Amino acid sequence: MKWSIELVKSYMEPHRNNDNAVPMATYMKNHFPFLGIKTPERRMLFRALVKENELPSLKTVQEEVWALFQLKEREYHYVAIELLAKYQKQLTIEHLAFCLTLIETNSWWDSVDAIAPKIVGDIVKRNRVEGEAVMMEWAKSANMWTNRASILHQLKYKQETNEELLFATINRHATSKEFFIQKAIGWVLREYAKTSPEVVRQFVENTKLAPLSKREALKHMK
Repeated sequence: MKWSIELVKSYMEPHRNNDNAVPMATYMKNHFPFLGIKTPERRMLFRALVKENELPSLKTVQEEVWALFQLKEREYHYVAIELLAKYQKQLTIEHLAFCLTLIETNSWWDSVDAIAPKIVGDIVKRNRVEGEAVMMEWAKSANMWTNRASILHQLKYKQETNEELLFATINRHATSKEFFIQKAIGWVLREYAKTSPEVVRQFVENTKLAPLSKREALKHMK
């Protein structure tokens, strides 16, 4: 069948589980209602949806993703992000504006962290000059979640990390009081320490970071 919101609902709605929905919403600080479909089951349903039906075209995928993002239950937002990720190798620098819209809509750590390292990170890696310029603009944003995305987009880059950009995005928010920014800084440094531990150690020693960021950054270093 052709992809549509009603098609997606036909796969998801029969699996509503109110017993799961309440604690799932509580875990996310009640920012969103949930269908009550846990991650393994949701991913199984998404695989079946993709296997058994016609995916939207690259031209229309943003419209379909956005439509899912308008639904209230959080699982539909997850499906929207998974759908967009199916096209990540085809996405271009022009799609960063749409990614930004998703990051700044229904914002919480779970959606931002699903978009930034995987989808945004992949686009930027394939368009380093233009993409990195966009990431610096995101780092300057007044939106905290956009800042978090700019910090985390290189999370999986390993030896391909642009250290200058990494440290620039961190330095811009090094003294932030926001928990989710402090946590992102620690997380990205901890991950990069697996590739360049001494570089991270020196940066942490020479940079005024929040205690939480420092603890997270050095968590697995002797």
